[in-house]
Amino acid sequence: MRTTLKIDTTAGKHRINPNIYGHFAEHLGRCIYDGFWVGEDSPVPNTRGIRNDIIKALKNIKIPVLRWPGGCFADEYHWKDGIGPRENRARMVNTHWGGVVENNHFGTHEFFDLCELLETEPYICGNVGSGTVREMQEWVEYMTFDGESPLVALRRANGREKPWSLKYFGVGNENWGCGGRMRAEYYADLYRQYSLYVRDYGAAPLEKIAAGPRGDNYHWTEVMMREAGHFMDGLALHYYTRVNDHNIVIEEPDGNKIYLAKPNAVRGSAVDFEADEWYAIMSAAYFTEELITKHSAIMDKYDPEKKVALIVDEWGTWFDVEPGTNPGFLYQQNTLRDAVSAGISLNIFNNHSDRVRMTNIAQTINVLQAPILTDGAKMLLTPTYHVYEMYQVHQDATHLPVELITGEHEHDGQKIPWLSASASVDDNGKIHLTLCNINLRESVEINCSLAGLNPRRISGQVLTASAMNTHNTFDQPEQVKPRQFNEYETLSDGLKANLPPMSVVLLEVM
Repeated sequence: MRTTLKIDTTAGKHRINPNIYGHFAEHLGRCIYDGFWVGEDSPVPNTRGIRNDIIKALKNIKIPVLRWPGGCFADEYHWKDGIGPRENRARMVNTHWGGVVENNHFGTHEFFDLCELLETEPYICGNVGSGTVREMQEWVEYMTFDGESPLVALRRANGREKPWSLKYFGVGNENWGCGGRMRAEYYADLYRQYSLYVRDYGAAPLEKIAAGPRGDNYHWTEVMMREAGHFMDGLALHYYTRVNDHNIVIEEPDGNKIYLAKPNAVRGSAVDFEADEWYAIMSAAYFTEELITKHSAIMDKYDPEKKVALIVDEWGTWFDVEPGTNPGFLYQQNTLRDAVSAGISLNIFNNHSDRVRMTNIAQTINVLQAPILTDGAKMLLTPTYHVYEMYQVHQDATHLPVELITGEHEHDGQKIPWLSASASVDDNGKIHLTLCNINLRESVEINCSLAGLNPRRISGQVLTASAMNTHNTFDQPEQVKPRQFNEYETLSDGLKANLPPMSVVLLEVM
């Protein structure tokens, strides 16, 4: 199999925002508790209650931004329950996720401490679904105001003298569903009202992010951009890659959509699957391209200067939970299939980085497509983590447009390309190509022309395995990890490489 890739190394026009490599942490299952937070008295080595192994692993991949506290949890979260002495904090039922007790031991102060340890930007998601305008206004004041007020006095009494640095604030989450079952027109009005009271107390203005559409709900984007586009800095799209949708979708005459839970929905196993399910996930990952293109076209109509970012602040694979685990915890394993599909999605985000300026994979630890899994004191890095490790070279580099001509695999009446690619050049002149070969059995030979460059040195890494469902376990944590890649040769105007089946490849060219 042959494919061609053309890259003009002088054609870059804009930077790839580092926030495209962002993450998401919700009070869901074992993401926060057992994931990030073990408490100061835990035998697991920690810094002020936050796991040291997690800090080290996430700093290694330079996570640029972390979204919290949800998700659906955000629209039932009342921030005052999570401040003050932990022993006095309110205990509540986490109604969305497993009906378990939430003790609020991880709250505002702990989240900002985590972000400072990780050296990452905090992204707070506020409560529109069950909260009030006043509650949201007061939270922003508590976090960011440096003057005199009862809320500042309360923050200082709780041990934080100076305000925190906060750049990103989400006004609600999935308000078409768990965030209030709203119509787009109703939420647009609420967004205009709530966002007005998200005040700028710090030196830099807050970037306000509106809850965006679910998948292909283009009506939502149309209404939000038309009615509220002037008042937002970002619109948050949510899209999960899965074999089967778990909702029944009803479109109303006015264009709004209702999402009803499908009884006995089966999403398939994260580990035990056949070739059809491999290609179904690849097809679903490639569908991200259509979503980004169509939502961006609507945004271009109202915002041709691209002031409003398209933010994909929830994305990733979604399968059945692992047998024997709480169905409300959404704990799933992570195989080579997750890694290749993540590579496809990140390539698409890179290639649309003029409009897409933040994405957050769901979720960082122990939930859905998690880069990290924990079991007590043990921790492992999943294949998806290693994709982030390889792709971090694109952060803040200049995007290079790619022209890819490749064969296609036909699945369920849909044609999906064998190969996915994106490219960038960093400030040192190094060009990085990231490539995914979805073919289960055959290598793909690629001829890549690099106009404007005579390659002097190439190096590479590859992430692959002998079976499509290979994954890391706590007993065998390094079954899937990057290794050196040498299947390439330098040409006068580019390079030639042979990409193995089921692989993610990083090439560095100088």
